Amino acid sequence: MRVCVYGLWHLGTVTAACLASRGISTVGLAETPAAAAELSAGKAPLFEPGLDALLAQDLQDGTLRFTNDVAAAVSSADLLWVNFDTPVDDNDVADVGYVLDRVRGTFPHLKDGAVVLISSQVPVGSTALLEHDFAAGTKGRKVFFAYSPENLRLGDAIRVFTQSERIVIGVRDDDARKVIEPVLKPFCDTLLWTRVESAEMVKHALNSYLATCVTFTNEIATICESVSADMSEVEAALRLDPRIGKKAYVRAGSAFGGGTLARDVQFLKSIAKEREVRVPVLAAVLESNDHHKGWVVRHLRRQLGALAGKRVGVLGLAYKAGTDAIRRSVAIEVIEELMVEGVDVTVFDPKVAALPEPFNSAVTIASSANGVFNSSEAVVLATEWPQFRELDFATLVPSMKRAMLIDQNAFVSKQLANLSGLDYIVAGKVR
Repeated sequence: MRVCVYGLWHLGTVTAACLASRGISTVGLAETPAAAAELSAGKAPLFEPGLDALLAQDLQDGTLRFTNDVAAAVSSADLLWVNFDTPVDDNDVADVGYVLDRVRGTFPHLKDGAVVLISSQVPVGSTALLEHDFAAGTKGRKVFFAYSPENLRLGDAIRVFTQSERIVIGVRDDDARKVIEPVLKPFCDTLLWTRVESAEMVKHALNSYLATCVTFTNEIATICESVSADMSEVEAALRLDPRIGKKAYVRAGSAFGGGTLARDVQFLKSIAKEREVRVPVLAAVLESNDHHKGWVVRHLRRQLGALAGKRVGVLGLAYKAGTDAIRRSVAIEVIEELMVEGVDVTVFDPKVAALPEPFNSAVTIASSANGVFNSSEAVVLATEWPQFRELDFATLVPSMKRAMLIDQNAFVSKQLANLSGLDYIVAGKVR
C-alpha cells in the first residue's frame, strides 16, 4: 500500500507522519521545493508537540519522504489523501477553489484503481463535483473518490489521530473501501461507513453544533453576570443532567476563533441560502460569537474608563495551547481592539516569539510573564498554556500598577482563590 498525502500544513503533516509511523509507505506532496526541503529536514510547518520527533523517526526509518513533484508523488499512489487546511478569509468564508483546483491538478497522474480521499473542509457536494470533473476529463479511466472528515486538535493531534474514537468515511462502493480500510484500521476500531454526502455533512453538523453550544453558553454566562448568578455553578448543574452530559460544551469562556468552527457554519448558511432553506439559529451563531469577542475590552472599559494610554498585559498569543499558530487567534483579535483604543500592550507567549506587522511595531513582546505584569493596570489571560497555572501570582500581582486580572476561561482560578486585593474577572461571574 502506497499513500500520497497532499496538503502539508497541520492536518497533512500530522497525517503523513502518523501513517508512516505504522510502516505505511508514505510520500508527502508539498507545493514548493522550499516546503519539501524543510519537511525533509524533519521540521514541521508549525509547532505540534512530538511532531518534529515523529517526522525525524519516519524519515530515518525510510517510511516517509517529501517531494514537490506532483507526477512522481501521485503516479504510484494507491491512495491520494487530500489534507489541505482550507484557507478562510477574515469573514470566515473558505477558498474552496484553492483545494479543488489542486486536486484537479493530480488527475492526469492518478493510476487506474486509485482512491482519492478528501479530508479538507469543503462544502457538501464537493466530492461529487470532483468525481464529475474527473469523469468529464478522462477517457474511461477508473478512479474512486471518498470523503472522511478530519477531527484533529491543535496541540493534541498525534494522540487524536493514532487513538481515534471513531472515523467516518463516505464511499460509493466497496472498491474504495478495500483501499481505505487497511490504512485506517490500525488507528481505530470504529469505522463508520456512510454515503459520501453524509460524511461531508458530518463535519458541517459537528462543528456547527459545537459553535452553537459555545455561543449559547457564553450568552447564558453574560446573563449570569447581570443577575449575580455564577455560571460555574450553572455549568455543574447542567453537566449532571443526562440529557446534556459531563462532556458537554457548557463552559463559559472566550469566543471561538481559528476559523474552523466558523467555516462550517458559513458552509451550511451558504448551502441553505442556495436551496432556500431557513436556518435562523445558524444565522445568529456568528453574530453572537463576534459580539462576545468584545467581552474583554468591555470589561476593561468598565473597570478602567478610557483606555488610551493605559498599560495592559496579555498572557498568550497562540490560537490555543500546544501550537504556535496565531491566525484567527482570539488573543490577536483582543490585541487588535486594544491597539485601536490606544492601549500600551505588552504580551508573552511561550511559543510565539514574533508577530507580523502591524503588531510587531506596536506591541511589546516580553521575554517572560514577569514583563507582562510589571506596571500593568490589567493583565488578560488569553491562551490556556499549562505553565501559566504555575506562575507565582503572589509575587507577580504586587508588581502591577493596578491588581486586575481578566481570565475569560477561569483558567487559573484555583491559584488565585486565596490571593487578596486582586480584582479577578471571570466570564459568567461577578466578583
